[in-house]
Amino acid sequence: MSRLAEVFGAFLRLGLTSFGGPVAHIGYFRAEFVTRRNWLSDVDYAELVALCQFLPGPASSQVGFALGLMRAGWWGALAAFVGFTLPSAVIMLAVALGAGLAGLAGVIAALKLVAVAVVAQAVMGMARTLCPDGPRATIAVAAVVALALLSGPWAMVAVIVAGGLIGAVLRLDAGTGQGGLTIAVGKPAAVTALVLFALGLVGLPMLAGQSQGFALADSMFRAGALVFGGGHVVLPLLQAELVVPGVVSDSAFLAGYAAAQAIPGPLFTFATYLGGLGGILGAAIATLAIFAPGFLLLVGVLPFWQAVRGVQAVRAGMAGANAAVVGILGAALYDPVFSSAVGGLEQFAFALACFVALQVWRLPVWAVVLVAGLVGAVGLAA
Repeated sequence: MSRLAEVFGAFLRLGLTSFGGPVAHIGYFRAEFVTRRNWLSDVDYAELVALCQFLPGPASSQVGFALGLMRAGWWGALAAFVGFTLPSAVIMLAVALGAGLAGLAGVIAALKLVAVAVVAQAVMGMARTLCPDGPRATIAVAAVVALALLSGPWAMVAVIVAGGLIGAVLRLDAGTGQGGLTIAVGKPAAVTALVLFALGLVGLPMLAGQSQGFALADSMFRAGALVFGGGHVVLPLLQAELVVPGVVSDSAFLAGYAAAQAIPGPLFTFATYLGGLGGILGAAIATLAIFAPGFLLLVGVLPFWQAVRGVQAVRAGMAGANAAVVGILGAALYDPVFSSAVGGLEQFAFALACFVALQVWRLPVWAVVLVAGLVGAVGLAA
């Protein structure tokens, strides 16, 4: 199998099975690419997650794009994006065209419980690797405390920055042999990506009056360029862009958002639904426009980041930032992953059984998802 086919197949399966939202996707990706396929280490993976959390855009999709780029070049990045995004985009387009999600409540409830197990496994595994001593374990716990006290789209970014500063001040031992995240992006490609990003922000508003397509692209590109802190933050931005001017009704907007949270894959395919209310072309424009800014910024930043990441002070800072990432994942394990899925002892027992299947019996995630979906289909996990 070629690397390109490997990337597309892996991400397509994740696009079909990754329930639970952006933070849960981080756990699914770790299980697939760190534990199962050994594409990169936990240290490098946490570094990539931290970098993508710093940037605006859909962090989990940016991580997937970077993994595809690392594994199979530019076509691999495209394959990762298409594979992970296509299933949810097709579902959201179908919802926009009137298909709905009736009859899947039991399956969705069961697969949300699988997400609890997947994220719990990711937290345990990353904690062992990235929080091996007292200072880093303390940073992780402090990150959970901070997120319990702070709110808003900048909270996770602030926690990662604080973890990095603490790591640099404490001169945490990052290990000279640890870490080797290398993603081949040349500076000319990076500069081109940053120029395209700037042109999108400046040029699309100038073209918005020419057609509905340009107006939709402008709204979606701007929303994708301003989203920090995960896909859920896109809700108020898109509401301001489309509901307030009267382009989309409030009831249609909320119905689509509810559907987006019930399906696997990236939450940003909510844009597919909004564009799809005007037809298939609108769905395609909205999907590409909302993802593009985050990918362009990631490409633009990567070579410059890789040029400084070998400095010892930077490595110590990344050790602290990586510990903070563990805390962020731990906080998300409770809210929204656990709190939205577990409503009683029966659901907790089901999630625990999934965790044992993954952690003790070492079953692949796709197999646990398949069995859980079948159980949910007959109504035993609700």
